[in-house]
Amino acid sequence: MSIVIEYDSFQTTDKSPFGAIQKLSDVCFKVKVHASDTIQKVILHVAQDGHWDTEHQVVMDWHDPYYCGEFTPNNASLYFYFFEVITANEQCFYGCPDGGYGGSGIIYNKRSDVQMYQLTVVDHVEPIPKWYRHGLAYQIFVDRFNNGNPDGHINNPKPNSSIYGQKSDLPMYIRNNKQEVVRWDFYGGNLRGIEAKLPYLKQLGVTMIYLSPIFEAMSNHRYDTGDYLKIDPVLGTLADFDHLVAAIHAAGMYVILDGVFNHVGVNSRYFNQSGYYDTIGAEQSTDSKYYPWFTFTKYPNEYDSWWGVTDLPTVNKSNLDFQKFIYGGKDSVIDYWTSRGIDGWRLDVADELPDEFIMGIRQALDKYPNKVLIGEVWEDASHKLAYGRRRHYLEGGMLQAVMNYPLRKLIIRVLTGDLKPSEWWLELMTLKENYPKTVFNYNFNNIGSHDTERILTMLHNNHDWLQQAFGLLFTMPGVPCLYYGDEAGLTGGKDPANRAYFPWDTADTVTQAKVKEWYQWRSEHSWINEADFAPFYLCDYGIGFVYWQNNKQVLVVLNTSPNSREVQTNDFMLDVIPSNLSAKIKKCLIGKTLDQSAIKVIEDF
Repeated sequence: MSIVIEYDSFQTTDKSPFGAIQKLSDVCFKVKVHASDTIQKVILHVAQDGHWDTEHQVVMDWHDPYYCGEFTPNNASLYFYFFEVITANEQCFYGCPDGGYGGSGIIYNKRSDVQMYQLTVVDHVEPIPKWYRHGLAYQIFVDRFNNGNPDGHINNPKPNSSIYGQKSDLPMYIRNNKQEVVRWDFYGGNLRGIEAKLPYLKQLGVTMIYLSPIFEAMSNHRYDTGDYLKIDPVLGTLADFDHLVAAIHAAGMYVILDGVFNHVGVNSRYFNQSGYYDTIGAEQSTDSKYYPWFTFTKYPNEYDSWWGVTDLPTVNKSNLDFQKFIYGGKDSVIDYWTSRGIDGWRLDVADELPDEFIMGIRQALDKYPNKVLIGEVWEDASHKLAYGRRRHYLEGGMLQAVMNYPLRKLIIRVLTGDLKPSEWWLELMTLKENYPKTVFNYNFNNIGSHDTERILTMLHNNHDWLQQAFGLLFTMPGVPCLYYGDEAGLTGGKDPANRAYFPWDTADTVTQAKVKEWYQWRSEHSWINEADFAPFYLCDYGIGFVYWQNNKQVLVVLNTSPNSREVQTNDFMLDVIPSNLSAKIKKCLIGKTLDQSAIKVIEDF
């Protein structure tokens, strides 16, 4: 191959503007091509996702030293593009590296082998409430946080359940020979318990509380909803809920509820296998008004369920009656709870909810000012495929943010040495390029949740790494959300071990104090939420990033290696940082020693 092609999608000299764009906006592409024989044509190929037979071809014009071409997308969608070079004797193609990363690409000899670059196109810039943009979040698994009853009694214990003898007992499931949980365990955390601990959360620096499901259910996690319009009696009453919401707002905080709309509990009011409710459930009669909500393959014992878990019958989201119940009617679930003062929703298993269903929820929520809709998506949500269909969560009118599990994965892997600094940089830049700017800046970041192993466990109980992880959570773009108890030193593997009771009497106070400092730091630097941001890396031992806005700058740098390192002149990879800032970063760091597992935050350097 005697052709050399230079193009880097991260550089605005090559693609402008950077990253995701709004529909009907012009995108300018510039490519350098060097060949040993005459270059006859350079072609930009662009296709809208799913419309592969109507590909746009732009013959690029020569403007020394670039071949230049423009493309204007008409629709909000994903687009994919690559370049073709034809010389007198050769033909080749240029696309992104294997894995779908942005940045510098590679040459392909065959069109069928080309991996195309992604171009995200949105309908409009999403409005994001100020309270959320500058929010500092905390996730509470309600049963495991705090019991607010003065004598510590458990509200309305459920039949065939177990209550731990001591709060320090570790969670354990009682399963049958099919590995089904047959007796749910409870510690007795409740709504009054959260209210009693609002001073603790306020002192920590929390401004936003995300609650695990609070509606009536059989389990402790309550993702098996029994009644969408009733507070679980173990947690308290509707009056307790209203009092808690008022207290949260009085403390200057906000509250987000967990909406579980893909499936219900097998013993719910709607399915009612056990006959617990006074309704006629779908499992009880084909004449039930709820029967059309579910898909039976062999009535009544075989039906669609979430991942085959028979305790969780899947609801048909295309059913108009169910849509009306959740978001379409004036007394819908979304309206009922939002009108009581909550500030947003987190949608469980968003992959299972059709785009139209999510859009309907968003439209119902938009009737109320300053609300936010967040989705549970585990991958890069800009190009998520679910059940063979491309999802359009972030292109406008649906989700405003998603749980940022890709960032969590990046943080853990780079700290444990599973990811090289250069790989961390490439994956982070690709997320920045793929996501709309509002999503990248205000994504719902986490380093752990009720669905993951505890962060300290993932970091092999290394407290230096833990402090680096906290530092990254609170200094990187996005809205930081801490999982309850991580600041108190809780450990634990997969569910249920990651759901222990908050160790109020034995908390790691040193870690709590450091986490409080991080909350405080982010609160005092809320300007970074709207600032320019760019990451970099240092050879094979360090990662970093910089924010700048007007005359303010913040530089964050971490040593991810097991040894102290002195920063050398040739260690820097600062490709996406403006040259004037690059010079300042080098001047600030060259000759300095980064201690093992250190994190440094340098301001106005």
